[in-house]
Amino acid sequence: MAVNLVNVEQVSKVYGTRALLDGVSLGVSEGDRIGVVGRNGDGKTTLIRMLAKLEDADTGRVTHNGGLRLGVLTQHDSLDPAKTIRQEVIGELADHEWAGSAKIRDVLTGLFGGLALPGFEHGLDTVIAPLSGGERRRIALAKLLIDEQDLIVLDEPTNHLDVEGISWLAGHLRTRRSALVCVTHDRWFLDQVCTRMWDVQRGTVHEYEGGYSDYVFARAERERIAATEESKRQNLMRKELAWLRRGAPARTSKPRYRIEAANELIADVPPPRDTSELMKFANARLGKTVFDLEDVTVQAGPKTLLTHLTWQLGPGDRIGLVGVNGAGKTSLLRALAEACRTQGDEQPAAGKVVVGKTVKLAYLSQEVTELNPNLRVLEAVQQVRDRVDLGKGREMTAGQLCEQFGFTKEKQWTPVGDLSGGERRRLQILRLLMDEPNVLFLDEPTNDLDIETLTQLEDLLDSWPGSMIVISHDRFFIERTTDKVMALLGDRALRMLPRGIDEYLERRQRMEEASTPSAAAAPRTSTAPAAAPAVSAQEARAAKKELQKVERQLDKLSTRETALHKQIADHATDFEKVAGLDAELRELVTERDELEMRWLELAEDA
Repeated sequence: MAVNLVNVEQVSKVYGTRALLDGVSLGVSEGDRIGVVGRNGDGKTTLIRMLAKLEDADTGRVTHNGGLRLGVLTQHDSLDPAKTIRQEVIGELADHEWAGSAKIRDVLTGLFGGLALPGFEHGLDTVIAPLSGGERRRIALAKLLIDEQDLIVLDEPTNHLDVEGISWLAGHLRTRRSALVCVTHDRWFLDQVCTRMWDVQRGTVHEYEGGYSDYVFARAERERIAATEESKRQNLMRKELAWLRRGAPARTSKPRYRIEAANELIADVPPPRDTSELMKFANARLGKTVFDLEDVTVQAGPKTLLTHLTWQLGPGDRIGLVGVNGAGKTSLLRALAEACRTQGDEQPAAGKVVVGKTVKLAYLSQEVTELNPNLRVLEAVQQVRDRVDLGKGREMTAGQLCEQFGFTKEKQWTPVGDLSGGERRRLQILRLLMDEPNVLFLDEPTNDLDIETLTQLEDLLDSWPGSMIVISHDRFFIERTTDKVMALLGDRALRMLPRGIDEYLERRQRMEEASTPSAAAAPRTSTAPAAAPAVSAQEARAAKKELQKVERQLDKLSTRETALHKQIADHATDFEKVAGLDAELRELVTERDELEMRWLELAEDA
């Protein structure tokens, strides 16, 4: 029987006149991996701080098992700024001692990209004081993971980690024997790591078995039975359930539990996006040209990030952009935005960017735009416009859109200066969408947003007609809102990844293995394959041209595949019709596989 590590008994916590937690009783046992979700401000961080005895409850009791070894990652680290990374993370261990520890090597490589800590000027001997908040947070996480604990409590551990770092952390936590309680808005991470969920809502905590996907099914069933949620929240949940049930292109597994009532709930829900309909609307709004890049070079100061980039962002394209830090993701968006702002007069370091005449760009940067702190939320939105056209005759007022983004009627009259960081981020996104752009650049849009707000944003983007590029470390958000993934792997090229982020991680792992000293020092034998012949500039240009052609063919096949799935569902009772459609689908899948293999060959040449 699992040993109980922490007991929370009838705990309450009040701030001002608001009860964040009201008579909550919970327990954490050995082997538990618990994810904590809920809206910003509902008490997630307060709950785990009381669990770790970093904050006292107003009433009730929190007890720890005798001798409990507890590790906590809070949103504010306690690192000594005068010390070096070595002193905080490694301590007094000699080089041969820590380098001989597989655990320490794994943590340093997973969180910093190598034992030499590339990116830090003096490696392990870098002083902490001048480092950024994100760098300090990774150091605090490394320090925690190197130690042994019975229970680890993590508050937003994926913040400031890239896709590779998040993937490594998920794998690392799955193999640890420590129990885990984790607050995060990263839904992919919750699915990978957690076996139980705590949902903090209006002073109470609801418990669910399974990861995030299981939680969505179970919560929908609970709400269906209790009928306590308003219709807009129910509709949002139905749409997310439909997406989870069908599975996203890059997801490797579907939810484990199949709740019959939840399946009935989503039986008549269409796919989240009607891609062909949105494409028609996007073409009508944008014409044929959005952004055309010809032999473009992108620089950031003296550093060259991309060279000889020939690429086209077409009407209705929804692109997820991933890549190593410093590879040029944000710089590429800035170069396109600058060309758009000047109507093509401001060009990159080399090459040419052609901007469509009808392009109306909205660019959500990582910095939160400062607004007049004395304005009310509704006034800040109405500054842009009073109503927004969502297409297909759908229209929303500023107040209605505010409500969809979690600003209740009372909250709409809150001064902007009183909003939290997450609420300001929501307001920033809301103002951008209110201006009715037809092209969206979203650079880390999920920062500071809770899960419920993320699902509301995803739902809104489902029906948004236009071209979109999303940079995010949130795999769930990218898979949910975009149709294809492109990557910057640090080799000054932009590549399409037919298999999405899983393929990106595989490619990065191969690059890491190829760059290790053991790989470089391996002796060549007579059986080793000969090096591939160098590709001439003319052949590379021809490969790029064919590459674009293959990408267009893959897009058409994807649209046709979606249509075939719909036809099969529509004619489920007509056996002969379904058999014919299924045969066509199998041929299409074979053709797509061949095209993807050809794409990979061309990508190497290009």
